Amino acid sequence: MLSSVLPLVLQALGNPDLSISSVSTLKKICRECKYDLPPYATNIVAVSQEVLIKQIHKTSQCMWLMQALGFLLSALPVEEILRNLHSLITPYIQQLEKLSEETMVHIFASETDHFPPIRALFELVTSVTLSIFQQGPRDHPDIVDSFMQLQAQALKRKPDLFLSENLDVKAVFHCGVLSLKFPEAPTVKSTCLFFTELLPHCADVPPVAQVVQEDGKLLLQAVLEAIGGQSSRSVMDQFAEVLFSLNKHCFSLLTVWLKEALQSPGFPSTRVSEEQKDTFSQQVLRERVNKRRVKDIVKEFTLMCRGLHGTEYAADY
Repeated sequence: MLSSVLPLVLQALGNPDLSISSVSTLKKICRECKYDLPPYATNIVAVSQEVLIKQIHKTSQCMWLMQALGFLLSALPVEEILRNLHSLITPYIQQLEKLSEETMVHIFASETDHFPPIRALFELVTSVTLSIFQQGPRDHPDIVDSFMQLQAQALKRKPDLFLSENLDVKAVFHCGVLSLKFPEAPTVKSTCLFFTELLPHCADVPPVAQVVQEDGKLLLQAVLEAIGGQSSRSVMDQFAEVLFSLNKHCFSLLTVWLKEALQSPGFPSTRVSEEQKDTFSQQVLRERVNKRRVKDIVKEFTLMCRGLHGTEYAADY
């Protein structure tokens, strides 16, 4: 069936008069038959890229086409995802670089004409990268690092991107929690940056507020595990910034989560007493303005958790 239908659909993609029907049909095929499409992937990507570059379709159809490609690529092995994704986005990156060189134009500023293709590209990259997480991201810390930097920049410059119904904010959040546990310091730092950019938007981006309300405790637990000794001491300042941001933007929730998390025996370390955990909790909750003080609190507590407090080994820390 696919072998007879797909050539007709791909041929129709090049006809502006069949724009809506051809793109919507391809999107449906890619969504419902994606696991049957790998043999046809190269051809689908090539034709799609050609019509996108020629700008045959209107913005809304281009976004549908991007979504179709996201479904398609998510069913491929990681190496093929990366090869096809690179091929697809290179012309867009070149276009955005050209736009960024024009006087007073910024790709993430208020230039409404440029926003739809940027949003479509952002959603495509996000969707495809989430599929890499589903396959197991551990062998690709560089991809995870870049992905978290992209999400952080989007939140910083155009948080409206996170209002899109095509963006799975919950999945992005959970990928962030997972990325905090990577051993590579650059990846952890990028992920901490993502969360410090995300948390302030609890107030003005409802999907962010919802996921933090529902799953924010998982983020706190990951932060506490890191402070407790699971992560290098070299990234403690970054974890302290996430903790500070939680305290500043989710105070009432953090109060409950901290109490619940630290009640667990031996968490985040068997080396700290209940009294020391309680002191740490009170100190953190008290500091909603002085970030430097929170970093000092975290440094002291992580040394206790590692059994290094007061030792010569910790003197230079």
